[in-house]
Amino acid sequence: MIWLKRLTAVGMIILAVGCTKTPEITEGVSLELARFRANAYSDIRYELRFVIPASPDEPIPGEQTIRLTIHDTGAPLVLDFVADSSRVSRVEMNGVPVNYRLQRGHLIIPKEALRQGENRIQIEFIAGDASLNRQPEFMYTLFVPDRASRAFPCFDQPDMKAIYRLRLHVPRDWVAVANGREQTVEMSNGTRHYVFEDTQPLSTYVFAFAAGKFQVETAAIGGRTMRMFHRETDAGRVQRNRDVIFRLHAQALEFLETYTGVAYPFDKFDFVLIPSFQFGGMEHPGAVLYRASSLMLSESATQAQKLGRANLIAHETAHMWFGDLVTMRWFNDVWMKEVFANFMAAKITRPIFPELNYELRFLLRHFPRAYSVDRTPGTHPIRQELDNLKEAGTLYGAIIYQKAPIVLKHLENLMGESRFREGVRTYLKRYAFDNAAWPDLIAILDPLSPLDLRQWSQMWVEEAGRPEIEVKVTRENGAVKQAVMIQHDPLGKNRVWPQRLRLVAGLGDSLLSSTLMLHQKQTAVDFLAGRPQPRFILPNGGGMGYGLFVLDESSRDYLLRHLPEMKNSLLRGAAWLDLWELMLDQKIPPQRLLQTGLHLVQQEPEEMLLNQVLTDLGNLFWRYLPDTLRQQTAVRLENVIWQRLERLNKRTAKATLLAAYRRIATTPAAIQRLYDLWSRRMNIPGLTLSEQDETRLALELAIRWPHRAQTVLQKQLARIKNPDRRRRLQFIMPALFPEPSERDRFFEQLKQVENRKREAWVLEAVRYLHHPLRANSSEKYIADALALVEEIQRTGDIFFPKRWLDATLSGHNSIQAAETVERFLAAHPDYPHRLRLKIWQAADGLFRAARIVHGWDGPRLAKP
Repeated sequence: MIWLKRLTAVGMIILAVGCTKTPEITEGVSLELARFRANAYSDIRYELRFVIPASPDEPIPGEQTIRLTIHDTGAPLVLDFVADSSRVSRVEMNGVPVNYRLQRGHLIIPKEALRQGENRIQIEFIAGDASLNRQPEFMYTLFVPDRASRAFPCFDQPDMKAIYRLRLHVPRDWVAVANGREQTVEMSNGTRHYVFEDTQPLSTYVFAFAAGKFQVETAAIGGRTMRMFHRETDAGRVQRNRDVIFRLHAQALEFLETYTGVAYPFDKFDFVLIPSFQFGGMEHPGAVLYRASSLMLSESATQAQKLGRANLIAHETAHMWFGDLVTMRWFNDVWMKEVFANFMAAKITRPIFPELNYELRFLLRHFPRAYSVDRTPGTHPIRQELDNLKEAGTLYGAIIYQKAPIVLKHLENLMGESRFREGVRTYLKRYAFDNAAWPDLIAILDPLSPLDLRQWSQMWVEEAGRPEIEVKVTRENGAVKQAVMIQHDPLGKNRVWPQRLRLVAGLGDSLLSSTLMLHQKQTAVDFLAGRPQPRFILPNGGGMGYGLFVLDESSRDYLLRHLPEMKNSLLRGAAWLDLWELMLDQKIPPQRLLQTGLHLVQQEPEEMLLNQVLTDLGNLFWRYLPDTLRQQTAVRLENVIWQRLERLNKRTAKATLLAAYRRIATTPAAIQRLYDLWSRRMNIPGLTLSEQDETRLALELAIRWPHRAQTVLQKQLARIKNPDRRRRLQFIMPALFPEPSERDRFFEQLKQVENRKREAWVLEAVRYLHHPLRANSSEKYIADALALVEEIQRTGDIFFPKRWLDATLSGHNSIQAAETVERFLAAHPDYPHRLRLKIWQAADGLFRAARIVHGWDGPRLAKP
């Protein structure tokens, strides 16, 4: 009897070969099946061939040879392939045809056909279209998290890394790119034939290829050649952006090689710009995919868009080390690759934009979105349990992408940068081209830290939620006698979140600060004792503390009146976020915060903070003000934004203000100004409007001027020459039509999965269907939209369910809309747990708005 050992995400599994229990065959890849296969099979190689026709309606024939070593022949071999029998024409095992069966998304080969040691499986099949994203002139694969098995038979789990050799046959006027280098490219009979070299070991979710009518740009920087595939038809736009895009990639690669001590681990670096890509980017080594509009910026790009581009490139490039070189063992640790990518992206972009306040950028980039989930009953731990990979897509969200980098930054601060970096380098070298789990990294870091990192991890990584933190002050003879910072657990479990934060207090004309380590429920604030009563106390004045900071009444009042006057931009940013959270918690009236925000818009010098305030004011204006107060406020809000736009000279700031103005314009004068800009009757000195700007203006005008909607939209469509952008606008237009029956028809069409394939288009259309100006007529769609979420999770990509919910609910604040969601949750108590959490997350703003604006007393449901 042979005993094999393998460390898995949940501990050490000991497998006795010859005494095997056959894993239960269920839909998706169960944890039981994944554990068995990771122990039973090794040394996997895929040789794949696809014949891709020009028409997306024609099938894609495929064939493959899988070579592997089998250690356990006591159970059938289970491949993953979501297909029916019509899509499999031949299966051979070691050259012999076998009586395979297709069951619940798996291709199963009987154990009698297996042999100990090396084996060879040959399969002819028709590739599934669900993850091939086929368009009239191009296609691309997107296999994350478990969608490779919808295209071809494979072991679709992250810890079964394999070497891939790929052959593609594409139309002669198409080009192709994949993970590996091109070995040969030949032409014959109207077809271009590609053979790609072997890859390094890859998980199925990062195996990728794309093909189509792409243009190719090439650059060599620092001895490394990179290629950019794109479909941009505006030569000027390409020329403005190409060098910046290549340079940002080169800077990211150089930084990461230096920081990690590991050379770029893959053979080449190409990337593809996909029109209306579902994500911002996807980290396929050698063939990174990006949303084209995120990299090919217009002349009127805002600072946020330029920073976003740099961050996106840095994020995806960091994945080459964190996720591709070292990969999570099971998708319950998918957050590890995302947290390191975002964490490293912040470090990479810092020297690229040295003029920016790095701490303020980190605060604004991560905290608002982390809080948007962590304040809700739908929140969850960073590290979640996962029993089956078919649910892996539901793990993604702001807790992984935004809260986790905050937590990792806390960890680096607690350990010190050099010790943290030492541990990261050890981790990458120890698990190169292999898989690891979060406990593996903690085991490396823990000896480098004086703290008990396992205990720290239990609170921050394994627990959900955030603390409530306040400072209690007792006075004597006009001075502070005692000050204590207190942590409250909102769930009443007496949990304590250990963290270091910097408290700032205003005393007279000066600011005093002190760094405090919170490791118990109460922490003395000794430096305030004996001093005069502060004008304000901001527990999170340093911007790195995490929680709901409950300010006392005098601090709230002072900050609301004097926030724009404060000289420190990080202090202003931290205070603004705290005030926003308190407004949502009904401790500050929305109209009071609106006044503070208007004063900030008039004079805020930091464009990052100006953008955050404008975003929040737009949300407050549409969602948290009663209709009458919104109408009374509209003229002043419009005037403040427009007057600041006219005063500023900086182009990116002008673009930021114009975008805000476009979103909140409601008065006849403001709408006329939008029309004059769109019709080119007026211009903004120092800001050239792009085609994208004009399209956005046309969409907003169609909502506000229903009688001119068709005319404006058709004229804008005629202006657009790029075929991908024309198709996008044509898809969205019915959501903007003034006739309710047309919008009803469009929503009914979205119930069919084939009409939801272009997810970015769908989401934009749904946002306009539910625009606040159309909220009354669109409430009727909410119930059906909620009912579609489970199907959307099953058929769509990882971010689609939550974004669908956000697009559906974000334009509403009525009691009727809130009660529609409440009824759905009450009627579906057994709804999939993580999808139920996402509904709570997306509905949180609606629930709060219904309470704040209309006095609603719901929801009257047990919290999840």
